[in-house]
Amino acid sequence: MSSTVSSSSTSTIVSALSSPAVAELDVAVLNVDGMMCAGCVQAVETQLRQCDGVANATVNLVTKAAAVQYQADVVEPDRLATLLTEAGFPTQVRQGEDAGHWAEQQTADQQGQGWRVAISLTLLALSSLGHLQHVGAPGQFAVPILSTLSFHFALATLTLVGPAREILQDGWQGARRARPNMNTLVSIGALSAYTTSVVALGFPRLGWECFFDEPVMLLSFILLGRTLEERARFRATEALRRLISLQPQVARLMTGNGSDETLEIPVNQVQVGDILQVLPGDKIPVDGEITAGQTTINEAMVTGESLPSAKQPGDPVIGGTLNQSSAISVQVNRTGADSTLAQMVALVESAQTRKAPIQGLADRLAGYFTYGILLLALLTFCFWYGTGLSIWPEAIQAALNPHHHSHHVVATSRLLVSLKLAIAVLVIACPCALGLATPMAILVGSGIGAQRGLLVRGGDVLETAHRLDTVIFDKTGTLTTGQPWVTDCISYDPSLSENDVIRLAASIEQGTRHPLADAILTEAAQRQLSLTDVINSTTTPGLGVMATLGEQILHLGNDAWLAQASIATDAANDAVNAWIAEGKTLVYVAVDHQLMGLIAIADRSREEAKAVIEQLQRNHLEVQLLSGDRPAVVQRLALDLGIAVSAGSMTPGDKLSVIETLQQSGHCVGFIGDGINDAPALAQADVGIAMHSGTDIAMETADIVLMRDDLTDVPAALELSRSTFNKIRQNLAWAFGYNLICIPLAAGVLLPKFGIALSPGFAGGFMAFSSISVVLNSLLLRWQLREKTA
Repeated sequence: MSSTVSSSSTSTIVSALSSPAVAELDVAVLNVDGMMCAGCVQAVETQLRQCDGVANATVNLVTKAAAVQYQADVVEPDRLATLLTEAGFPTQVRQGEDAGHWAEQQTADQQGQGWRVAISLTLLALSSLGHLQHVGAPGQFAVPILSTLSFHFALATLTLVGPAREILQDGWQGARRARPNMNTLVSIGALSAYTTSVVALGFPRLGWECFFDEPVMLLSFILLGRTLEERARFRATEALRRLISLQPQVARLMTGNGSDETLEIPVNQVQVGDILQVLPGDKIPVDGEITAGQTTINEAMVTGESLPSAKQPGDPVIGGTLNQSSAISVQVNRTGADSTLAQMVALVESAQTRKAPIQGLADRLAGYFTYGILLLALLTFCFWYGTGLSIWPEAIQAALNPHHHSHHVVATSRLLVSLKLAIAVLVIACPCALGLATPMAILVGSGIGAQRGLLVRGGDVLETAHRLDTVIFDKTGTLTTGQPWVTDCISYDPSLSENDVIRLAASIEQGTRHPLADAILTEAAQRQLSLTDVINSTTTPGLGVMATLGEQILHLGNDAWLAQASIATDAANDAVNAWIAEGKTLVYVAVDHQLMGLIAIADRSREEAKAVIEQLQRNHLEVQLLSGDRPAVVQRLALDLGIAVSAGSMTPGDKLSVIETLQQSGHCVGFIGDGINDAPALAQADVGIAMHSGTDIAMETADIVLMRDDLTDVPAALELSRSTFNKIRQNLAWAFGYNLICIPLAAGVLLPKFGIALSPGFAGGFMAFSSISVVLNSLLLRWQLREKTA
């Protein structure tokens, strides 16, 4: 954290964090049912955005959730839920405790998917086997009843009123509301084929062909595809469910009767200030601080850190992490929505709702997609029934009815061919793939990030991060540890070693409490030095400490402190000049008015900092360093880390100006910081990245939070962004490409020359495959990122 914050820069921070546009808006999450495709998403978003008081709304087809920014004094979330329910999308406002219920419901839904697969496969088998026997295909185990029209009629009827009933009902509701969706297209296709076949069965003199197998195959493929798609979606939400499942249900409240007696209470009844007992093997219920006991805690699921952390009294602990070694007492300091785990869940849910801008075109097209397909199906029917047979009679006759040649049969074939091709167009079109392309990739990408301790706020962040060309680091707490450390020590008395100087300094400092004292005491502890008790210790703020050891008078402090005591420091001039040039703070140690030693203290860089900078530069990113610290200190650190552009004595406003200038020059800028004075820069940057050890304001402002406080996660976050965005582009390319190729194919473009036409049943299979392929391609992101980071 930078140390220089002027009054003007403070106002900059306040304005960046408290603008009216942010302060006056609340956010609500709605659970929305009944959405089947990208057209439904567009309809729900339009309905919400048209409501007074709603500033913005984004809807996620995968998680079936809508995030709404609204003015609380104009509209209430319950009213929005009612409006959507009346529009045919049953909706409820998600409460804070609904996350656990959502995870349980997801699991329960998956456990009931098996019967759908069984029914779909059974219908497909019966329909296919019956069709083969009906057309005379040889079979060793032929069943005569399977080839009868009455069997196919019964099978089609049972399919429509049984497993496909929800599809037909939703399709009808969409048409009735003038918002046709994917189910509307499928319903029209299936009912058209069924109705035509019923007329042919009832009036055989018409000479029409019965094709009851088509609606059965079509609906079976749709049911099977959606079941497989739901299972893949369930797997994609695994990271979020695992986060939610970390929250324990009960906590052991210490009764405070002077004994170790505890009372088990629901975790939602725990209050700030309570003392909880956590036994080995238990999950820590909520955020807090250890008051008694020492242990090791596995924080892997929350921070991504694989090695357990040693904890002792005074150390913070995170709710949901696992206590491994010993019983501890924890004083609660955060509960409910304020806890780290709850904030992580909220961040992941938010990330999975926020869209990437690249999805905008797909959503706009999806809003008109169904209308376009309905029109195209009508044109397909009119063309083939009106003129197609006249232009290519032989090809069509040979392709569809090679055994009949009378004029009556040709007229009949014209009607059936036109109808089949129109139905194929209806059911092969797949707006679902367009709707799933972005949210599925974001769902998987943000889930992977959460498992690795990278909290990414949304798809828009993932899309922007891959375009970064400049990365700016703050210094203190970001590239450095943020804590002073002893870097050098010199003894000026032949009888004293460096350890003796450190022991003497630590003995003097052990009764004081300031950052430099902590650095010296930490160094003594690391060297395992035993300290000596001193007496008559007197501290003069800004100068140093004087104490007595036996009959010796001890002085420890800066050069002004020793000069005031008339202690000569000329012997240290060479080291002083060198260390000051490196930006280090100097502490002099004197005994009986004689200089005994000199200690240099500095905030040292993180161990991984240099390797991270080099990796970013290899990836063709320009790296800069901006800090409020002294220019000499900043320049020295930049030189050590290989950063060409650096600046010191930077106020928050100065950092903001540098980023704005770079952006105006066409650069895409990322900023990594940790302090409250970094908040304006984090907000202004195209992508702000905050260390989890930093201030809450920095984390709230940032687009990406590094939960492990490990700089190696910066290139990992950028790689996650690149991989996820590439997956989004692949999904959208497939979704658009599939529809551009398959819709003309279903319309009969290959029929005249090659005699190739898709039946409605196979068209439905293609449609189901298209949605599944987008989901599976998104899931491949897990394997690809594992390979890159292995």
